[in-house]
Amino acid sequence: MQPDLNALAVFALVAEERSFRAAADRMGVTRSAVSQTMKRLEETLGIGLVQRTTRSVSLTEAGERLYAEIAPAIADMRAAMESTGDLRGRQRGQLRLAVSSIAERFLSGPFLATFAEAHPEVRMDITVTDEEFDIVAEGYDAGVRLGEVIEQDMIAVPVAGDERQLAACAPAYRDRFGEPSHPQELAGHRCIGWRRAPKVVPYRWEFAEDGKEFSVAVAPAITTNDMALMIKLAIAGAGITFGMEESFRPWIARGELVPVLVDYCPRFAGFYLYYPSRRNVAPKLRALVEHLRRPG
Repeated sequence: MQPDLNALAVFALVAEERSFRAAADRMGVTRSAVSQTMKRLEETLGIGLVQRTTRSVSLTEAGERLYAEIAPAIADMRAAMESTGDLRGRQRGQLRLAVSSIAERFLSGPFLATFAEAHPEVRMDITVTDEEFDIVAEGYDAGVRLGEVIEQDMIAVPVAGDERQLAACAPAYRDRFGEPSHPQELAGHRCIGWRRAPKVVPYRWEFAEDGKEFSVAVAPAITTNDMALMIKLAIAGAGITFGMEESFRPWIARGELVPVLVDYCPRFAGFYLYYPSRRNVAPKLRALVEHLRRPG
């Protein structure tokens, strides 16, 4: 027998109130609607559940037994609904994010630390990944990627301004081997390349000349999926590497790395926080968007 959950909920209210009218008032329906629902439930079960007089309603033995069995479940469901309703206006719960490993500003300690301090009831679960997948299907609330790879049906909020990729090497490497004057000359240099996963070909380095974009398939002497290792190797003089300018900036500022081929490295739309287009955005995600939009 398929239970009629709506009818059971009506029966529970009747049992609690001992009155069809009071139960109807709590639900915002007519007394007749309650009476018809109860009649249908009794016919389905084949047994009487309530005894009605002009002045009162009492439960039969079957009614008392049924109410005793369903009352805890009804109470749990009400509590669950109240708890869920509490989330409507509160910034709380787990916030699952899938973030590109090179989204430097978003992954910076200060940004995430200040958000966590401002919203202590939001628990962040951050997966740093360069895999491209459907964040909705995988159960994430939002993701952070370069704007050019975000699906058009997503809402996208800028994380920072325009970005660009740079080729860079250590001064010692440049002094020893010189620097290429054109991206095609990279074939004659030791390069440190990136791949997002095993068995995936190394990333083609992207440049532009006279407004036209092109890419170069370098043959890396060393390939890895870890940008931090690429930077360490470049600083150690292992070769020329390629990545986001923001990733290289601290080492360029200290003179440990020098950019090369700058004239062939155009700017492009940077990183965006993106999430599905929904009528009601969860408060915890809305709080992150507002934090992201704060000046500074």
